[in-house]
Amino acid sequence: MAKQRVLSGVQPTGNLHLGNYLGAIRNWVQGQSEYDNFFCVVDLHAITVPHDPATLAENTYKIAALYLACGIDLNYSSIFVQSHLPAHSELTWLLNCITPLNWLQDMIQFKEKAVKQGENVNTGLLDYPVLMAADILLYQADKVPVGEDQKQHLELTRDIAVRFNHLFGNGKKVLKLPDPLIRSEGARVMSLTDGTKKMSKSDPSELSRINLLDSPEEIQKKIKRCKTDPVRGLSLDDPERPESRNLLTLYMLLSGKTKEEVAAECADMGWGQFKPLLTETMINALKPIQEKYYAVMNEKGYLESVLREGKEKAGAIANQTLAEVKAAMGYSQPL
Repeated sequence: MAKQRVLSGVQPTGNLHLGNYLGAIRNWVQGQSEYDNFFCVVDLHAITVPHDPATLAENTYKIAALYLACGIDLNYSSIFVQSHLPAHSELTWLLNCITPLNWLQDMIQFKEKAVKQGENVNTGLLDYPVLMAADILLYQADKVPVGEDQKQHLELTRDIAVRFNHLFGNGKKVLKLPDPLIRSEGARVMSLTDGTKKMSKSDPSELSRINLLDSPEEIQKKIKRCKTDPVRGLSLDDPERPESRNLLTLYMLLSGKTKEEVAAECADMGWGQFKPLLTETMINALKPIQEKYYAVMNEKGYLESVLREGKEKAGAIANQTLAEVKAAMGYSQPL
């Protein structure tokens, strides 16, 4: 029986941080043997906000190398770059033409980011969810690993697929409806400077996040200065103590200990005792990822071969889906 297919990706906008790793990539790694996986670097998504052309390509290779460093296994998974396959852009246009504008205007992330961009808000930011839908539907994905903040976009993807099949399927499901693959534990890693906000690459403060490539000195500095509360004894379950819950969750996930073990170990600790413990645990957890990352980056030919092979495998599926979509919509075959 064929394995179900999984599709996911990360934008090449700066370094990956612990939120990307614990909320997404580590889950990909742990479950990858169960699925037929396609993991892309979504560089087309990266330009919906102002970006630096001088670093886009470099960051794209960095993310691909970090995929490998975090444990993506090429025996189970393919890694490719979104923009290397024109089918993503072409299917986006075709889906744009059947997607009602109000569906996009109702997206929570668009509303939030549009406020930040003000009068300079671009069409790409509004259209981001259709590009995401095209990414997923091109590969006829069965499962999409998403955080809680992306569930609305996946629901839109399903709505677009239903609408397309209704309009052009003639009773057939041309596009498969994907299901979310959500792991609740660690799915939302919060900021080190505000335990009520998600850890984010877009936060202007570097102190708000631990990047996967941070040095031991940087990690120590950030943990030492991270926000805490004045209460003695640490708790994982108190909703009135978001920083305590966030930092203990990080310790639990990086140490491999159970929730009960962490609760018992840290119940009587003060922050002065806990922070060095978290720092040491974090440094030790990230060390093998960093070592493998630099090994991969020093073998550029290897990384390029991985991306070429990934492009070929992804392209075979994507181009077939695109051809089926165009045929269903009435386009003539290319001469």
